[in-house]
Amino acid sequence: MATVIFNTDTGGGERYRPATTMRHRINTLGNWKFVLGTGQLAGGLAFFAGAPSAKAGDYCQERIRHADHQLHEAIEHHGYESKQAAHARHELAEAREYCWEHNHRWWDADRNRWHSDRDWDDHDHDYPPHSN
Repeated sequence: MATVIFNTDTGGGERYRPATTMRHRINTLGNWKFVLGTGQLAGGLAFFAGAPSAKAGDYCQERIRHADHQLHEAIEHHGYESKQAAHARHELAEAREYCWEHNHRWWDADRNRWHSDRDWDDHDHDYPPHSN
């Protein structure tokens, strides 16, 4: 048996409607809350899905910049042919290779720009710069 709800706010006579109509409205409101909540969740996931690549690029840039700086410091303090400079060259090559594998680009700290080709020279810091 359906429950009957009386509505007297219309000013004239008593009108009734089944309680199922009220439950339908509540369910519809619940459905909209679910749809909007799901939409917000999907939007949040899409927004944060792009963040790791930017952070990976920043990490690569900083890693290469640091390795390049360490190489310049090793050369300045220990010489071009020192084992410290050789180790720093190895670290720089590893940093470039890591960034290439993960981002398909690498940071050129000396020219201050990104490269999208695997065109670095593993021996670009092997010899002292030419003096003109």
